[in-house]
Amino acid sequence: MNLGGGAGGEEAGRARLAFARHVSCGGAAAGCPPGPPRAAAPARLTGSHPASSASRRVRASVSQSATGSLRRAGTKYRGSIHDFPDFDPSRDAEALYTAMKGFGSDKEAILELITSRSNRQRQEICQSYKSLYGKDLIADLKYELTGKFERLIVGLMRPLAYCDAKEIKDAISGIGTDEKCLIEILASRTNEQIHQLVAAYKDAYERDLEADIIGDTSGHFQKMLVVLLQGTREADDVVSEDLVQQDVQDLYEAGELKWGTDEAQFIYILGNRSKQHLRLVFDEYLKTTGKPIEASIRGELSGDFEKLMLAVVKCIRSTPEYFAERLFKAMKGLGTRDNTLIRIMVSRSELDMLDIREIFRTKYEKSLYSMIKNDTSGEYKRALLKLCGGDDDAAGQFFPEAAQVAYQMWELSAVARVELKGTVRPADNFNPDADAKALRKAMKGLGTDEDTIIDIITHRSNAQRQQIRQTFKSHFGRDLMADLKSEISGDLARLILGLMMPPAHYDAKQLKKAMEGAGTDEKALIEILATRTNAEIRAICEAYKEDYHKSLEDALSSDTSGHFKRILVSLATGNREEGGEDRDQAREDAQEIADTPSGDKTSLETRFMTILCTRSYQHLRRVFQEFVKMTNYDVEHTIKKEMSGDVRDVFVAIVQSVKNKPLFFADKLYKSMKGAGTDEKTLTRIMISRSEIDLLNIRREFIEKYDKSLHQAIEGDTSGDFLKALLAICGGED
Repeated sequence: MNLGGGAGGEEAGRARLAFARHVSCGGAAAGCPPGPPRAAAPARLTGSHPASSASRRVRASVSQSATGSLRRAGTKYRGSIHDFPDFDPSRDAEALYTAMKGFGSDKEAILELITSRSNRQRQEICQSYKSLYGKDLIADLKYELTGKFERLIVGLMRPLAYCDAKEIKDAISGIGTDEKCLIEILASRTNEQIHQLVAAYKDAYERDLEADIIGDTSGHFQKMLVVLLQGTREADDVVSEDLVQQDVQDLYEAGELKWGTDEAQFIYILGNRSKQHLRLVFDEYLKTTGKPIEASIRGELSGDFEKLMLAVVKCIRSTPEYFAERLFKAMKGLGTRDNTLIRIMVSRSELDMLDIREIFRTKYEKSLYSMIKNDTSGEYKRALLKLCGGDDDAAGQFFPEAAQVAYQMWELSAVARVELKGTVRPADNFNPDADAKALRKAMKGLGTDEDTIIDIITHRSNAQRQQIRQTFKSHFGRDLMADLKSEISGDLARLILGLMMPPAHYDAKQLKKAMEGAGTDEKALIEILATRTNAEIRAICEAYKEDYHKSLEDALSSDTSGHFKRILVSLATGNREEGGEDRDQAREDAQEIADTPSGDKTSLETRFMTILCTRSYQHLRRVFQEFVKMTNYDVEHTIKKEMSGDVRDVFVAIVQSVKNKPLFFADKLYKSMKGAGTDEKTLTRIMISRSEIDLLNIRREFIEKYDKSLHQAIEGDTSGDFLKALLAICGGED
């Protein structure tokens, strides 16, 4: 593999650090190297409606400022669209007129020309077109083109501020409001862009944007939108260490420490402080409270207001990352959110598209280009790909700059103290005698009262269920498990009986089932052994021996083979180190796996096993970080590229569990319910095993990644009493 030759040396290091500052500032940080000089914008601009000379001056000012903001001295241009060399607006106007003349239109010629010109140049083409033919170019394009392709091309022809104004006008017109559009635009734009937007809206529609927003929204959501519309966020050089501490305390007292929430404090601080100041506030908030600010917002706020505040926080942290996530969600799953896709591709093409592409590949293991290519078609697809500006070759290898972003993500995770929370807690005023009697009554006579069984068992902790089992036997001389098995069946029986078992015995049974009969359920073996703590593994081994009179190690050795067997046996010893990180050792470990010769699969698997199966989670996080720094590769991508089969799957599971265990389980739950059919075994196993550990965290990761709650997913994919029991364990709607 020989991955050790990634970006190195002082120059590469300086470049990575410069990019980190650049990305964290949304692509326009002071100190970034300057981009190419550019000509001034034209004095007059044309659009799809007549305008006075005063309004033309407004439009010229808006267009020049908006499209040139990232090409000024002191900034590095990170857009994908550049000024076209040897530009001749009259020649381009003639070419577009020819493409639209006669029967039909030459869409390919229109696409190629418009996506190859900068926004400033397109405004000059509009002016030349009107001078040459006395016609409005945007109006002609609307007449000749249709559908998504027309929306995209027309969007490109407007100055950015007017494009934003049109999007907001559409979002608040008619029945209902497109809150997501309002949130995306107002949470992500700079002060300057907001001022240009307000002016463009006034010019285009002769209406006051603030008044229209107030008329179409309400509550704290409305108040925060109005604050953002002022465009008065402090400049990034406004940072005070004392004020950072005060803001942390104010946010904490306004949310976590208060009965109810003081939304005004959240609005004031997040709506006015500088981005650099707020990044320090977020870092200090994490250190002080042990949870990220996003977790507090989710816990204290709700609805559109919550979504808006989360978007603001994401844009404060990294505007390109916010848009990478928006683009991914616009294209994942069935159907495409074309309005979102078009809006982002148009608005970011001359601002930070290169940063968005890099972060997109870092987070989603595929290039933005490839996802657009697979999710769209026709001229619409070709135009979007032109705006994207290129494919980012093989998935898994970072740009040096994006590797630095990943490195910073690991640095942040190293200080995070995430509080794990289950959804099932011990019942207050617990009375095992009353519960045992109620369960006996629910199963006695004709028929079974499933609702009572579900209500009691899903609302008691596992320790309380064991007391109920003992009390049931003492009172009635009967085995509660046997009675339940005879009264309920199918998916509900597997769920209820699983909840009644002690966790270690339940896991032992799942491992036994995975290895018995024809074939082996490797996914179940991996899920359990790759995610349990040392204490949990040792308890499982004892339970397995007690229940099946055979050691778990012997069972694994009999049913698996090769490197996969060795990895599982190593995990089943429960001897993972439990200390903190050792930075020097972490660098050695990262170098050990980076230096394995390409193609030497056996040696690579052995080295990965030695490190991934024995080092502590905290230490492994540092190893992964050092690996990125050395090689510009993420360790997970490297495993997927260099390995295959069960060995690859178990190593990926370990890495994902180390990175973010709740997210690992959220992914597994999502996959168990997506598409045709449901994997009830996986769904049941995870809901039972995580219900008292981290299911609340899993719920948060689920809604964050998949834009729907776990509650909604379960509700849409299961039914009957099984559904009722799962929702009770889920513990609520997010």
